[in-house]
Amino acid sequence: MTKRKLPHFLPDWISAYQKNLLSGDLTAGLIVTVMLIPQSLAYAMLAGLPPEMGLYASILPIIAYALLGSSMTLATGPVAVISLMTASALAPLAQPGSVQYIELAIQMALISGVMLLVFGLLRLGFLAHLLSHPVISGFISGSAILISIGQLKHVLGVQASGNNIIATLVDLARHLPQTNLATLLIGTSSLLFLWWSRHSLSALLEKIGISSRLAGMLSKLAPMISVIGFTFMVYFFSLDTRFGVSVAGHVPQGLPSLGLSLPGFDAIAALWLPALLISLVGFVESVSVAQSLALKRKERILPNRELIGLGAANLASAISGGYPVTGGFARSVVNFSAGANTPLAGIISALLMTVVIAFFTHLFYYLPQAVLAATIISAVTALIDWRSLKTAWQYDRADAFSLLTTMLGVVFMGVEAGILLGIALSLAVLVWRSSRPHMAVLGRVPNTEHYRNIERHAVQTVPGLVALRVDESLFFANAAVVEQKIMALANTDTDVKNMLLVCSAVNQIDATALEMLDQLEKSLAARNIQLYFAEVKGPIMDRLKNTPLGKRMKNKIFLSVHTAFQHLKG
Repeated sequence: MTKRKLPHFLPDWISAYQKNLLSGDLTAGLIVTVMLIPQSLAYAMLAGLPPEMGLYASILPIIAYALLGSSMTLATGPVAVISLMTASALAPLAQPGSVQYIELAIQMALISGVMLLVFGLLRLGFLAHLLSHPVISGFISGSAILISIGQLKHVLGVQASGNNIIATLVDLARHLPQTNLATLLIGTSSLLFLWWSRHSLSALLEKIGISSRLAGMLSKLAPMISVIGFTFMVYFFSLDTRFGVSVAGHVPQGLPSLGLSLPGFDAIAALWLPALLISLVGFVESVSVAQSLALKRKERILPNRELIGLGAANLASAISGGYPVTGGFARSVVNFSAGANTPLAGIISALLMTVVIAFFTHLFYYLPQAVLAATIISAVTALIDWRSLKTAWQYDRADAFSLLTTMLGVVFMGVEAGILLGIALSLAVLVWRSSRPHMAVLGRVPNTEHYRNIERHAVQTVPGLVALRVDESLFFANAAVVEQKIMALANTDTDVKNMLLVCSAVNQIDATALEMLDQLEKSLAARNIQLYFAEVKGPIMDRLKNTPLGKRMKNKIFLSVHTAFQHLKG
């Protein structure tokens, strides 16, 4: 009997699953769940939502991605940057925590999910390359700074707010005299413990005989240890009633009810741009993490499949009362290190989270908000990427400028304005670089068929012949610059009779550049200077040959620079 094939839209790992993979998936699922619980609660608070929504966003979205995504180890769910973007988008529209705010957050997940699914069906996976690494690094670093400062009020136990970072800092300074000392002690102690565990706990565990891999995984569970320890402390000493320590309070027990809140036209008009940015940033972040982990196992990530998987995850979040989700860096690394072999690890994590929500949410009542804030601060400060800024500054100041400007834009202008500024800068830098192409006059390396820059190498030239190589495609932004360079060369050497344009690096010639070349050929001909091309690529030739310029140049295009030199040197 032949084995029945699964539907084509389901991943291959289900039909190819083997029993020997189960132990790794079980272990990873358990460890990620322990890590996910405090993060889900903390990130929901960061988004301005009730803590249970973070838990809701950690069940069905994980299962949906496991069935439709392409990564074997990516751990989806609430993440810090997307939570911040959600809060930033919704704060001007409704009061955080209100019914309207919650409804808008769910609708945001729905709109984001639909967008990602449409992008996947249209095979727009190349969108992962729209944001350069410096822009992503600057955006995440700026978001981490913004998040950290925004959480200081919970560590201090004061009520402070502001429309921007300056206003927030000023309001924090104004409320410093009202600092709750018990809350401050809990928050700073939790921060110090998390910092110590990140830098020293793994080494300590290795010294007592635990393997480096297990020690690394256990050190990642420090947030859960902090949550359990300080929750018990608040309960045992009644710190909430005696000293006014703010706690999570009642977290509804039981599974979320399934439903769909469809946005109206006003909601769509207000949410489509934030949802688009959340989708784009979440997709780029997820693909980056998934690809880096897949390379270690020689696995393959399919960007179009990732769009569908993340779109399904966000739709599942909207249906189950959650908010926008994506793949998380820290959880994915832990999932990978814990031995996850397939997305079954994520499904196991979702099932365990279901048990927690169904029976154990009452244990979160005394969880101090300062500990959740410390968990967030500890997680996001690790994302501030000073190393990339230093490397970019040393290698390419334009990229460093993009990174720094994006980071400062997020900090001082907000997440949406910051990411749009970063995208605009990336495109501006690309156009700026292309508008200033490197151009080199070539000569022959003696006794070879190689031709190199006369300013870098000892080469031989041919009297009356100038060979110019343009190291960029020709288009509207650089056409005038190339024309000016060629005319300057013609004016400098009055003996020039032949001008050879070497197109080995030219991948495209747009209409503006074509018109420039047409006029250039006529202008040079009027001065008894013949224009020639060499090493023109096939796709360009296909388009060029039917143009008036191409017809005039029919016998003046050479296969190689060497052939051109041999022909024209006489």
